[in-house]
Amino acid sequence: MTLAETPNYKNSSNPFLTLNYESALESLGGDYYDEVAAAEFPQHLLRWRNDELLPRFGLDPQVVKDEDFITAFGQFQGRKPLLAMRYHGYQFGEYNGQLGDGRGFLYGQVRANDGELYDFGTKGSGRTPYSRGGDGMLTLKGGVREVLAAEALHYLGVRTSRCLSMIETGLPLWRGDEPSPTRSSVMIRMSSSHIRFGTFERLHYFQRPDLTKKLLDHVIEQYYRHLNAEKDKYALFYAELVKRVAELVAQWMAAGFCHGVLNTDNMSITGESFDYGPYGFIPTYNPYFIAAYFDYSGRYCYSHQPSICQLNLQLLQEPLKAIIDKAEMESGLARFDEYYEAEYSSLMLKKLGFMELVHPQAQELLNLTIEFLKVSQVGYHQFFYEMVCTFSSKWRDEPGFVMNGSDIVPVPGASAIFDDWCILYHQILNDLECDRIDIIAQTLAANNPKTALLRPVIESIWESIAQEDNWQPFYELIEAIQFKR
Repeated sequence: MTLAETPNYKNSSNPFLTLNYESALESLGGDYYDEVAAAEFPQHLLRWRNDELLPRFGLDPQVVKDEDFITAFGQFQGRKPLLAMRYHGYQFGEYNGQLGDGRGFLYGQVRANDGELYDFGTKGSGRTPYSRGGDGMLTLKGGVREVLAAEALHYLGVRTSRCLSMIETGLPLWRGDEPSPTRSSVMIRMSSSHIRFGTFERLHYFQRPDLTKKLLDHVIEQYYRHLNAEKDKYALFYAELVKRVAELVAQWMAAGFCHGVLNTDNMSITGESFDYGPYGFIPTYNPYFIAAYFDYSGRYCYSHQPSICQLNLQLLQEPLKAIIDKAEMESGLARFDEYYEAEYSSLMLKKLGFMELVHPQAQELLNLTIEFLKVSQVGYHQFFYEMVCTFSSKWRDEPGFVMNGSDIVPVPGASAIFDDWCILYHQILNDLECDRIDIIAQTLAANNPKTALLRPVIESIWESIAQEDNWQPFYELIEAIQFKR
């Protein structure tokens, strides 16, 4: 990774400035956003460029220079208008009508090679009408954390936004009770849509069903195109959103991920995960793990995520009922648990090595796994990686060979559960064809990387940056995530 710094780079051949930007959201009119200006920064150091994303937009990473990132996504030259989105939201159960893009804006919308429209949105780009007294900036540590979260989740199979670039901006930021300032950054997030549940909630608050319908038509036209010609497209849209969100939260749960702040303004209308603030990956299976230090009641703890997402979908019915029949939405929401359980079971069985396991005791194996993890408090990610390291065809010979050589030693009270788990796993292996052993080994390796993005790992990375300005551990961690090492 090369660092680049430039005071004022201008080049009309900048590939980011020559992309074919679409005005899909802008064309809806000024009822949905405010035009804003980007902040000017004293310094531009490119700390992260996601070259993996560039070919999706027809860009060659070998041709795109660091200065191109800085000009487009640090100095914000050559792009207008920049749109701060308006939205409201339920925050910790209380309605907040003072929200909106407070430190970011929609930079532009580009259609990728897959035919889908993607949004480039900023974070840390300065004040907007919705900054509510804040400075509109992003700490460098916050940028580092979001880059890591997005990449880790993507490679764990979670439907997520990703960071295209992160630039250190040279502004000293004061946060909380810290005795000294911290470093600042500006980030570009690539997401499927900038539109949130809270975008619709704001329109309902102002009693504008006309604008709600206009926005809903836009969402279906752009992000649910297969429903456009359907007579009951609105009810079908809501039913599909329910399915997308249920599957998303199942992906979080299987990955051992806790978002931390599942307010309705942090819920995407496309069912995509985004905006990673005080997130956390569970070190052990603790249903009450809390990611956000300010979540004093545990409202958004790890095990509450499915019910909170279901509640947020229910709250979305209020603004949508002007267009969609309430009974039809309730019918769609009624399938949330079904979708969630199917996705969660499928993902967890893959972590156990089974791509497709139609076995009468599959659910029992999954239940035993969760029970053992909960009682033993062995590392959640460690347990599955130990399966990768110790798996062999000998597991078919006798239960005693299952997990043989593993560092995991059950604590008193968990031994019986572990023994039952080993016996059941051994039994299931013997019910399968012998040629499935290699497939199981491959499935285990594909779904259980060695590297887990736990808090001590992130803090160690940040310590190197904060104390020594050493970015090498950061880049090495991303490489380990990408190659599942």
